[in-house]
Formats: sequence, C-alpha cells, structure tokens
Amino acid sequence: MQKMGIALILIIIGLIVIFFPLLGLVPIAIISGFLILMVGIGLILAGIKEMGESEGTSLGISLLILGIIAFILGIGFTFNPTLFAWLVGFTVWIIGIFLIVDGITRILAKTGDNRCGLKDIIIGIIILLVGLFFVTYTLFLGVLVGLWLITTGTRMLYNPGFFKDWA
Repeated sequence: MQKMGIALILIIIGLIVIFFPLLGLVPIAIISGFLILMVGIGLILAGIKEMGESEGTSLGISLLILGIIAFILGIGFTFNPTLFAWLVGFTVWIIGIFLIVDGITRILAKTGDNRCGLKDIIIGIIILLVGLFFVTYTLFLGVLVGLWLITTGTRMLYNPGFFKDWA
C-alpha cells in the first residue's frame, strides 16, 4: 500500500514537472550546484594547504585553479538553473561530435575494426542533434525529468516486484 502511495506521488509530481518544466530543473540544478560548490571549497582549501608545503606547490596551484572553477560553476548552477541545463546540452553535443569524428576515423582507417564506422557516424549525428536540441531548448530537460518520474511511478504501480527493496 505504501508503494502505491509513492507511485501515485511520483506520477503526480511527474505531471506537474511536465507542465512546469522549470520545477524539474531547479531542484536538480540547485542540488548539483551546492555539491559542486562544496567540492570547489574543498579543492580551494586543499590547494592552499598544498601550496604551504615546499614539494606540493604545483599540485597546490592546480587544485586551487580547479577549486575556483568548481566554486564559480557551483554558484552559477545554484542561482541560475538554465546554466545547468545549457551545460548538460552542451556536453551531449560535444559527445556527439566525438562520436562523429570516431566514426569517420574508423571508416578511413586502413587497419583495425573499421566495420562500425558508419554506425558510429549515424549515432554521433543523432547524439549531436539531441545535444543541439538540449542547448537550444533547455526546458526540454525538465520535461524529460517529468517523464522519468511518470514512468518510474507507473512501473511501481504495475510491477510490484520492481522496487521490492523500497519501504
């Protein structure tokens, strides 16, 4: 009975997030931003500590730079959820480009396993288009979160053994 209640709550939240996509992105962006902000603070402190030691100056500088970048991204994600959605779309776009280049190099390779090259190019183009779509329409990520919540709730309702460890 408790699983049915959780499943219905997930479906209702999923429907709300589909109609208001920012409601799905904002919590994810804020939680991710807070975690990245904490990582940034930890890296900054570790960098300062390493710079105090005589042998660890170069490691300390790199940790400090990484910490500053993580700190800035954490603040950006926390206070600007659209930045988070844009960065996710941009990452998917970059992965698509890498897959296209990989497919082309497999086709042009004289040796090795080059039979998957065309498939890699097609998959790369599809991922590139999805990434471009995410970069252009960042609210679509919120819709995906809503769909995920609805499908998870539906699986809980119609397949009681799916989440047997819950409650």
